[in-house]
Amino acid sequence: MLIDSHVNLHHHSFDEDREAVIARAREAGVARMITICDKIENFGAVIAIAEAHDDIYASVGAHPHYAKDHLDLTAERLIELGRHERVVGVGETGLDQHYKFSPFEDQVAVFRAHAKAAHALDKTLIIHTREADEAMAALLEEEAGKGPLRILMHCYTSGPELARRALAIGAYFSFSGIMTFKNADDVRAIAREVPLDRVIVETDCPYLAPVPHRGRRCEPMHVADVQRAFAALRGLGEEEASALLADNFHRLFPTIPRVTQGVTS
Repeated sequence: MLIDSHVNLHHHSFDEDREAVIARAREAGVARMITICDKIENFGAVIAIAEAHDDIYASVGAHPHYAKDHLDLTAERLIELGRHERVVGVGETGLDQHYKFSPFEDQVAVFRAHAKAAHALDKTLIIHTREADEAMAALLEEEAGKGPLRILMHCYTSGPELARRALAIGAYFSFSGIMTFKNADDVRAIAREVPLDRVIVETDCPYLAPVPHRGRRCEPMHVADVQRAFAALRGLGEEEASALLADNFHRLFPTIPRVTQGVTS
């Protein structure tokens, strides 16, 4: 069994064959997917996909790239949308100082709204962070200090110090096809050290296709290659890795039903 914890199925690159992409994922053994909201204006499209498929769930949020366009996004609005039964996470939200598509202050303000909503909803806060390690660690520690909070460091590519501080507050880490890239030794180093009970995997499709699919559109079925790479990195057998990653996923997203021998429970 495979689980893809982060897909972008509403992306325009899937407009011509979205149902075929989903069918291929199922044929490859993908039993659960979470399709991610990048802008509030896209939430309708995101949640429609989840509503149409029993094995797909959704998040609600606005990527930090678009923070400048979401300054009027309140925690109350996120809570309203996030009450939908198919919504299991808030985000992705966070800080990105690589591209700087939105001012840092705007990213922080929008992040705080997401964190407040995650606390209120008791749903997992899905974090995107790039080149903002110290600020991200401080914000996460502040929010964790306000009460119980499930945190997912999505597609982790940041440094060991942020990883250490995030682990200390109970965060989970998701690794993507980047693990298979030739020059991603730093990512593999973190993936080797994160405790096995704090790891899940993802594709972030249509981005970041793993080896041997580099240069092509990534699909959820490619999570098999990501899981295989992680298992090899940690010396795990195929069944052992599947069971471990599924257990971690369901602790992080406890309202998603498990699949046992093809039966939803």
